[in-house]
This record gives sequence, C-alpha cells and structure tokens, in this order.
Amino acid sequence: MPNARAKQLRTNMTDAERKLWQKLRARQLEGAYFRRQCPIGRYIVDFVCHDARLIVELDGGQHNTPVISDRDRLRDRWLEGQGYTVLRFWNNDVMSNMDGVCQRILEHLRKAGSPPSYPPPIKGRGTTLRHRTKVFPSLDGVSPW
Repeated sequence: MPNARAKQLRTNMTDAERKLWQKLRARQLEGAYFRRQCPIGRYIVDFVCHDARLIVELDGGQHNTPVISDRDRLRDRWLEGQGYTVLRFWNNDVMSNMDGVCQRILEHLRKAGSPPSYPPPIKGRGTTLRHRTKVFPSLDGVSPW
C-alpha cells in the first residue's frame, strides 16, 4: 500500500514541504523533474529527481531524537545503495533560508549533469508509447524512458 500512503502524504503536506514544492515543481530548477512523496522500495521519499538520482528530505524536530535519527541513517544508507544521493534539510531551513536550500539542491543537480531532454508530455488520457510514436515518429517505437 505504499501508493495509497504516498497519496495521503501528498494531500497532507507540511508547510515546509508545500513551500519547497513550489520551487521544485514544473522543472524550475535546472529543468530537473521532481516528484513528491514518491515510493522507492519500502520507503516514501519527500522529493526525488530520478534523472539526477537525487532525493530531498525535509525533517521536523522529531528527527532530532536518537531513535528516529538512527532510522533515518539506515534509510539513507539503503537509498544510497540504490544509487541515490540524499540531501536532508530542517523544515526551518526551508522556511527561513529557501535560497540556500535551493542553491544546495542546484549544486547537486549540476554535479549529476543535466537531465535528459525528453519530448514534451502528451496532454489527455492514454499517453502510451503507441500514442507517443504517432506524435514523435523519430522514436521508432522505442521509449526514451
């Protein structure tokens, strides 16, 4: 049920998550495509850019306790084992120093290289490869993803 839980988390975002999402959504940072509250393995990460293999986590005060801090370390180690870089920020950093947070995210995006340029998404229902090849015949039936 990770997808149902992720949907619930997207619906009930914290103020800090909502504020950072306004900066990450719609490819506003270096054209990177971020998803929010995305399941990866048994975990749900706050924000992820799969192309750059970058995860951004926001932590509230409860993450300062030893038990949760240890759990976060284990989680980060597993995610890093999957090839991701995990950046963690305190909620109050996002609320009081958004420019600094975005700058650090940009540094990691640039380190990872520019995201691949894909054809624009097709509007409407049923965006399957069959529909993509009609609009983008140069793909010759091969998905760029």
